[in-house]
Amino acid sequence: MKNIVREHAVVNEELMDKFRAMKDVYSLSCILTDVQERDNVMRHTITTRSVNRRVIGPALTVKLTAGDIVDCLAIFELAKPGDVVVIDAFSESETSIWGGLMSGLAKAAGVAGVVIDGSARDTDEAKMLDFPIYSHAVCPRAAHTAYDGRKEPIEINTPIVCGGIIVRPGDLIVADEVGVTVAPYEDLEAIYERCVEQAEKEELTRQEILKGATVDELLAKFGRI
Repeated sequence: MKNIVREHAVVNEELMDKFRAMKDVYSLSCILTDVQERDNVMRHTITTRSVNRRVIGPALTVKLTAGDIVDCLAIFELAKPGDVVVIDAFSESETSIWGGLMSGLAKAAGVAGVVIDGSARDTDEAKMLDFPIYSHAVCPRAAHTAYDGRKEPIEINTPIVCGGIIVRPGDLIVADEVGVTVAPYEDLEAIYERCVEQAEKEELTRQEILKGATVDELLAKFGRI
């Protein structure tokens, strides 16, 4: 089998920049799922493994082959600054498909971070590089590529499943210390407006709490806590 590499998704960078501007909003992954009626949250096992830094950007998707895990070096033919690499490695926990050299290459390419439904290694090197890794597991064992040089088969820019959620090329990824949430690219404009509204409402609620507002008063004013 040969690699299947599809063109980079067309991304509305102006809209992506609006989401990136929300980088200091508390618990953005939570807000993103709240405005999607609690949908599109990856499993809790997909969590931060290196630097605790928020990742916001469009998905560059990778699908590996179950039981035949290789390094996804072909992503660097397509990766653009700001992309979030999202890898379907079938929750493989004992063989890592991302290490320190991959983190270095991704950092040099301007990749915002990586989300792996599988295992990563060399997380100490990723911390040194200030490169965010979110993964299902961490394990020292390398993939086949390190020993036999084989880099196939891989699919790039195809719909995948990561952390139990369907991710398509160009979908919005928000990863933070709470978890990883996805939003479909075709709905991003409306979702952004709802995120802004929800973030503003939560900030107003915080201010009211500091002023001594009761639960009943908060519910009456904001409709939720």
